[in-house]
This record gives sequence, structure tokens and C-alpha cells, in this order.
Amino acid sequence: MWADDAALDAAERRLDEWESSLAERAERAKTLSATMRDLTGTARNADRTVDVTVDSAGLLIDLRLDERTRQQPAAHTARQILETTTAARVDLLRQVSDAATQSLGDDASAQAIIDSYRTRLIHDQGSDDARR
Repeated sequence: MWADDAALDAAERRLDEWESSLAERAERAKTLSATMRDLTGTARNADRTVDVTVDSAGLLIDLRLDERTRQQPAAHTARQILETTTAARVDLLRQVSDAATQSLGDDASAQAIIDSYRTRLIHDQGSDDARR
């Protein structure tokens, strides 16, 4: 009977550890979610005429243009805005990667979150969507 009791105790300990692990992981995921909601990406172009900030979804929330943009063609300014917005999204992706890895480690869940953000934030420049 001793072997059965010992096996039962060991099984109960493993279940308790598993439950504790799940609760801890859920808490880390909840904290990560809150952290990621507050993230923003920022970028400035090389000649410092365009500053862009994107929110945690990669959407433009702030755009600042230097007065010098008035002396350049509108098409050039538009390209600068698009390029700087892409750079701000890359900055956001870096922050998401750091937060996910710091919170969840290098496991598959962290990588799935990073890959999901990468897919949404960094558009293929050759795609039909990017040319619209």
C-alpha cells in the first residue's frame, strides 16, 4: 500500500505544481497584455523633418512635420511620412519582442506573439496592399 500512497502523493504534487505554473503563466500573460497596450513606436527621418508615433496596433497617432517640408515636393514628404511610419512600426515591434521575451521567455508563446505583431506591423513592400 505504501507504493500506491507515495505514487498518489507524487501525482498530487505534480498537479499542484502544474496548477501553480498555469496560474503564474496566466498572471504573466495578463501583465504582458497590459504592458503591450501602452507601447508606442516612434521614429524620426534622417533629415529630422518628419517625426511619427504609432500606437500599440501600429496606427498613426502623432505626426510632426518640420517647416522645411514646405520647400520640398509633396510626393517627397509623403514618401518620408510612409518610410518614417514603417520605422516607427519597427521600433514598436522591437519593444513588443523585448516585452514578450522578458515576460514569457523564449518559448513558443512569446514567439507566436512576436510573429503575429510582425505580420501585422511590417507589411511586404511588394504586396498589392502596400501599393494602394
